[in-house]
Amino acid sequence: MDLDVDFVRAQFPAFAEPSLAGQAFFENAGGSYTCQPVIDRLTRYYHQRKVQPYAPYEASRLAGAEMDEARARLAAMLGVDGDEVSFGPSTSANTYVLAQAFRQFLQPGDAIIVTNQDHEANTGPWRRLEQAGIEVREWQIDPTTGHLPLERLAGLLPGAKLVCFPHASNVVGEVNPVAEIGLMAHEAGAITCVDGVSYVPHGFPHVPTLGADIYLFSAYKTYGPHQGIMVIRRGLGMRLPAQGHYFNADVLYKRFTPAGPDHAQVAACAGMADYIDALAAHHGGAGLSAQGRAQLAHDLMRAHETALLRPLLDYLTSRNEVRVLGPHDAAQRAPTVALQTGRRGADLARELAAQGIMAGGGDFYAVRALTAQGVDPDKGVLRLSFVHYTSRDEVDQLIGALDRVL
Repeated sequence: MDLDVDFVRAQFPAFAEPSLAGQAFFENAGGSYTCQPVIDRLTRYYHQRKVQPYAPYEASRLAGAEMDEARARLAAMLGVDGDEVSFGPSTSANTYVLAQAFRQFLQPGDAIIVTNQDHEANTGPWRRLEQAGIEVREWQIDPTTGHLPLERLAGLLPGAKLVCFPHASNVVGEVNPVAEIGLMAHEAGAITCVDGVSYVPHGFPHVPTLGADIYLFSAYKTYGPHQGIMVIRRGLGMRLPAQGHYFNADVLYKRFTPAGPDHAQVAACAGMADYIDALAAHHGGAGLSAQGRAQLAHDLMRAHETALLRPLLDYLTSRNEVRVLGPHDAAQRAPTVALQTGRRGADLARELAAQGIMAGGGDFYAVRALTAQGVDPDKGVLRLSFVHYTSRDEVDQLIGALDRVL
């Protein structure tokens, strides 16, 4: 079954917005368009529920119920219990809070593993644990391919307590084998923290299948509001020192939120589940479980994106002056493609803008990953990223614009 792209695009008001007409959006890795159900829920909350939630009066009761609904429905999609999902202002902030919990949990001399494939938000906070006497071991990418070799991880694991790595890099794009990495880590007695920010826009995963102890992603990149969402499995979450108010320490989803959440944005996250449910139902999945609907949507998204990515990669790899970071096989990567040329990435993005292409240039907070692959971070890369609502016509528009600019 093919994805009905016309149906998909009808769920996103941006495609009917006159000011965006004629422009093709290829900076989705920086944040996706927002789907209509999220906008509707956010608008309703601000119109009808903008009060302190969980009080006995009706507006407050409904406000709290909508927040609870968002948590429960996202948990069902991800295959975890409701209290294992918590919200924060961003994934960067959530990672920082988790690092503070591990600062208290680990002992001086304990070892953790990070990679140089990451966005800085998922590596910087962990690296700073060196200040507390924690040994930080770096799992390094192959400088030619950007790949994270599993044999290098095996040599780092003895004695390690925590392994932090991305499901997919925001510049390399390769989809890492999370379940295999997790099995290796767990056999060595280590906890896993997976940054899913650059993967989940392409389909919500089933976290138990991945085996991740912590899984992080950003709602503003998955068609929702600007919230960070984190899954912490209960066994680990109740062992880590709480970072929230002391009187909330017995509630798992409050243990790692030092400040109160943005009530309206949390409630609006239920609109992401509304959208996935509608997408699945339109493609014959109305009778499936919440996780089944999420899996159907995931598979439709990935198949469509992979089909669109192939002609783009074929074109780019035919250009001698262009280096594509990461795999050249569309099936092995997310549709986030970073290009190294002899020119500044930001300059190329500016020229593409004049051709009706919305893209970005720079280092994308992946300075370590770029440097390891021989890319000058000051020049950066041109990054082209799309998701399932992108059409073949837009990919053709992009290729034509690249041909003129390059």
